[in-house]
Amino acid sequence: MTATANRHWRDRKHFPAACSPRGFRRQSLQVKQPDQKRQDHSNSTEKRIVSMDERVMVVPTDLFRELGYFQGFCPHVDRYFATLTDPANTSYRLRREVEEDPSFKQLIPYVIFQHVQDGQPTLFQYTRGSGQGEGRLHSKRSIGIGGHISADDAEGTKSGGAPYDIGLQRELDEEVCIETPFTARCVGLINDDETPVGQVHLGVVYLYDCQQPDVSPRESEIMETGFRPVAELLDGLERFESWSQICLTALFGEQGALTAEGVETG
Repeated sequence: MTATANRHWRDRKHFPAACSPRGFRRQSLQVKQPDQKRQDHSNSTEKRIVSMDERVMVVPTDLFRELGYFQGFCPHVDRYFATLTDPANTSYRLRREVEEDPSFKQLIPYVIFQHVQDGQPTLFQYTRGSGQGEGRLHSKRSIGIGGHISADDAEGTKSGGAPYDIGLQRELDEEVCIETPFTARCVGLINDDETPVGQVHLGVVYLYDCQQPDVSPRESEIMETGFRPVAELLDGLERFESWSQICLTALFGEQGALTAEGVETG
């Protein structure tokens, strides 16, 4: 991805197109009603069948370390993103192999939805059901939406676009319905080598500032959803998967990056 494309992702405003985050094109601030056929989000027919034989985007762990190793959260997106998503540095390998191979990091977009209510930030949160792909995260609470970039996403580049961007958009289309205008920005990366899941994944964190708390699941395995106050989530931090714990603390804790700069209203 070029430096220009990288900057483009860091701060952009989006408006929904009938319940779909494909509304990255500008539209009226008036939110459209979702299509009738998409009213039941849990029964969406658009979800891909997740398989451990799927080929997913990976980068060599050594490359990540050369760029600058960190544990936890890092806000310096520009130091890593363009290099890590450069096609010269990525490959697509069988998921069942790389899930146990820490010499590669699987790149995972991790989208956090925020809505400011009465001056206080609230975040979309949910419980992962047993049908979601990563078994080690089942029944965990989460504030992040996203998933693997697949070889199928690379096929989509024939009609334009970068595999990473196509994969991020596909994951959002599959997992949630966004019915509110929002502003998106990339705020950091997550690396957690203290857990088996974290050792083979690298997260790219996005904050979507939503004008209204109108985000809902398309998948039945995204359970117990809703926007909750950040203070409440921090009080129950131990219930969340490690990446969510890292983001909540790094972005919204007492010394968090977003806490320091003030509430973002989008």
